[in-house]
Amino acid sequence: MAWLGLVADRHPAVYKVVDTAGLTHGKGMQSYLNMMAVRLLELHRVLKDTGSIYLHCDPTAGHYLKLLLDAIFGAGRFRNEIVWKRTAGRSDARRFGRVHDTILYYARGDNPTWNTQHLPHDPAYVKRAYRNTDKRGRWRSDQLTASGTSGGESGAPWRGIDPGRAGNHWRTPTKGGMNDWIIGQDLIPGWPDRYPGVHERLDALDAAGLIHWPERGSMPALKRYLASTKGTAVEDVFADIKKLEGSARERIGYPTQKPLALLERLIAASSNPDDLVLDPFCGCATACVAAEKLGRRWVGIDISPKAVELVHERLAEQPPLGIGPLFHNRLVTARSDIPRRTDVTKPPPYRENKHLLFGRQEGRCGGCRGEFPYRLFEVDHVTPLSRGGTDHLPNLQLLCSHCNKVKGDRPQEYLLARLQETMPR
Repeated sequence: MAWLGLVADRHPAVYKVVDTAGLTHGKGMQSYLNMMAVRLLELHRVLKDTGSIYLHCDPTAGHYLKLLLDAIFGAGRFRNEIVWKRTAGRSDARRFGRVHDTILYYARGDNPTWNTQHLPHDPAYVKRAYRNTDKRGRWRSDQLTASGTSGGESGAPWRGIDPGRAGNHWRTPTKGGMNDWIIGQDLIPGWPDRYPGVHERLDALDAAGLIHWPERGSMPALKRYLASTKGTAVEDVFADIKKLEGSARERIGYPTQKPLALLERLIAASSNPDDLVLDPFCGCATACVAAEKLGRRWVGIDISPKAVELVHERLAEQPPLGIGPLFHNRLVTARSDIPRRTDVTKPPPYRENKHLLFGRQEGRCGGCRGEFPYRLFEVDHVTPLSRGGTDHLPNLQLLCSHCNKVKGDRPQEYLLARLQETMPR
C-alpha cells in the first residue's frame, strides 16, 4: 500500500475513491484499486487528446472502477458503459443469471477518434424492407424530398412535379452511405461535385437508373440499394460476440483470453490505420493481434515473461484460424529492462536546480512539508536512478536531512507511507 501515500498527496480525488472502497469493501479491494489507480494515472498521461481508453471489468469492481476513471479522466470524459453479453443460458438458484461483463469507455479530450461500427441487417428486416430486386441487387423506395418549402431550385418543379404542393423540397444523396456507394461503384462519374444544381443531380440519378417512377400521380422515389447500407450501427450492448469456449479455434488456454472480434471492434472504433494501440495488461496478446490485423502500431506490456512468447506465437498463426501469418517481415522488439527516455537532452548537474526547487516548494520539505532554511535541504530523486529515474527537473525535489535518510534509495511513495505511519492519530 506504499503507493497510497503518493496518490493521496498528488491526486486527492483518486485517493478518496480508493479509501472509500477500503471502508465499504475491504482491504483487498482497496489494494486492487490502488494498483489500478497508479496505472490509470500513467495511461491518462500518455494518451493523446484524440485517444480513448477501454477498461474491461466484471460486476465485482466495475462500480469502483467507474468512480476511479471519473476521478482521473473527469466525469465529462465518460462516453459509454458497454454491456458485453458474453454467455447465455446461465442460471443461478437464488438470483438472476450473470451473463455479462462491463467495458468502460472514456475519452482523453473533447474530440476523440471515432469510427461508427456496423452489424449486418437482420435477415427478416431485409426481406421485409428490401422487397424489390434488379441487376444491382435488393432495393427499397426512399424519398427524394425533405420537409419544408424552399424558394430556390430545390423548391422548383422538376419534370412537371412540384414538391412544394406537399410542403417539401427536392433532396438528393450527397453524403452518407448511398452517396459513398454511387462514388465507389462509379455509377455517376463526377458525382456529386460535377452536378452543382439539384435538378442536375436528379437528372443524373434518373439517367443512372437510380430513380423509381411509380404509377401516374405519385412522387418519384430514390432506389436505395441494400449494398449501399453499412448495416445497423453497433449500440452499447454487445450480444453478438460470445466468450471463447474450450473448443474455440483461437483459444490458447489463457484464463482471461478475450475474443479477437471484441478487441477488433473496439480498436476499429477508436483508432485509424497506423495509430498506436497500447495494452498494459496484454496477457495472451489478443489486443496486439487485433491491432496488427487492422494495420495499427501497437505496444503490449505484461508482468509475465510468457507474454512475449505468446505474442510471437499468435502473430505467426496459420489457418485454420483464418488469419494467416500476420507479421510481414517486421521486427517485434521485446525488452525486460527499464526503458530510458530518448526525447530529451542531457540535463545539467541535478544539484544546480536547488535554487529553483527551493522556490517551487516554497521552502517546504517534499516529505514532511516542514519549513527549513535553504542550507538544510538536500536534492533528492523522486524515483531513484536505480529504478529508472532521471536527473531531469520533474524527477527532483528537496528533502530535509531526516526525510532524505528515511527515504534512502527508495521511491517517494515509501517515504510518504513511513511518514504516515509515524503521524499521531
